Amino acid sequence: MSIEVGSKLQGKVTGITHFGAFVELPSGVTGLVHISEVADNYVKDINEFLKVGDEVLVKVVNVEADGKIGLSIRKAQDRPERPARPPRPEGAERPARPSRPYNSRPQGGGRSPRPNQARASISFEDKMSRFLKDSEERISTLKRQTEAKRGGRGARRG
Repeated sequence: MSIEVGSKLQGKVTGITHFGAFVELPSGVTGLVHISEVADNYVKDINEFLKVGDEVLVKVVNVEADGKIGLSIRKAQDRPERPARPPRPEGAERPARPSRPYNSRPQGGGRSPRPNQARASISFEDKMSRFLKDSEERISTLKRQTEAKRGGRGARRG
């Protein structure tokens, strides 16, 4: 009996590891069910789902050239198909997406980017010099703030 990808077979769990379970198939060969292929939900401990000696229905996912056989328990289960989405009515367009994510702020201390500036026309050197300038400004601001809190250079002492 040759094992073909896509076939469903009954097998017996012969060993369990932290990464999956070894299942002996009817032809006498052993395949591996990876822990991610045991159930549809997250499996933290495979021992909660399988025990050595359990009979399971598996689907052959892949057969490698060196003889390793990949199996899946969750793909072997017949699930009803999800109903197809109804087609989008003609003329209905997707809502416009915001220009930036809701949770992001403009960089550079609240300044907004320059309007109508084509990003492709700026050379790499210009981008790099702007980055260095902005970076130096931010660092000097941070240094001033932390020195004032610590009472360093020029801070008043009372």
